[in-house]
Amino acid sequence: MKLIVSLVTVAFCMSFISVQPSLQASMTRGKKVYDTYCMPCHMVDGGGVPRMNPPLIKTVYVLGDKKRLIGIVLNGLDEPLEIDGETYSNVMAPHAFLKDQDIADVLTYVRNSFGNKATMITPEEVKAVREEKK
Repeated sequence: MKLIVSLVTVAFCMSFISVQPSLQASMTRGKKVYDTYCMPCHMVDGGGVPRMNPPLIKTVYVLGDKKRLIGIVLNGLDEPLEIDGETYSNVMAPHAFLKDQDIADVLTYVRNSFGNKATMITPEEVKAVREEKK
C-alpha cells in the first residue's frame, strides 16, 4: 500500500513539474512578443490608454473565451469596445503574420500577467481558430 501511495505521489509531482517549465517557457517567449507588438498600445503594465487602447487587466476579453481572444489577435478589432463602463475606440491591427506559437505564447503571457491568472493557450488552439477563418 505504501508503495502505491509513493508511486502516485511521484507521478503527481512529475506531472506538476512537467507543466510548470512549459508555462514558464511560454511566458518568457510571450513577454518578448508582447514587448515588440503589444506594449506600445497596451503599455508596460497592461493598463492600456484611456478611451483608446483597452486594458488587459482582469477583463472578460483576456480571461474569457480563448477563441474570441485568439480571433482578436489574428483579425484585429475595428469597432468600439466597452470595458467596465469605458469605451475604447482605437483600431487594433490584425497580427495574423505572427506564428501560431508566437500568438499562443503572447496570449499565455497576457492571461498570466498583470494580476491575471488563466490557462495557457496552445499553438493548436491558435491553428484551429486560424483555419476556421479560411
